[in-house]
Amino acid sequence: MVAKLRERLAVRKQAAQKFDGERFNLRKLNELGVKEMYQIEIRNRFAALENLNGDENVNRAWENIKENIKTSAKEGLGLHEWKQHKPRFDKECVDFLDHRKQAKMQWIQDPS
Repeated sequence: MVAKLRERLAVRKQAAQKFDGERFNLRKLNELGVKEMYQIEIRNRFAALENLNGDENVNRAWENIKENIKTSAKEGLGLHEWKQHKPRFDKECVDFLDHRKQAKMQWIQDPS
């Protein structure tokens, strides 16, 4: 059996659309105990924010809210772990291509 293979580089769509931020494990919110703990933690953090002075500008207040939510999510939910995929181009493919290149080079040098 003879197969024709062509080498090429492919850019994965996911690599181009990679998100630089942190992704939280939101599936943990389906667990009742984790959900309640997260809600309590968020309430406590916002209660602490209410005690701050009211002279703060809107942008700084928004940064405080955003950081409180991120910190609570990281502590309570943890980060999402990416799945490790097996490479499609394994050692067997590399060996086959090397063998094919050598055969081509021999044919070019001695076509008879």
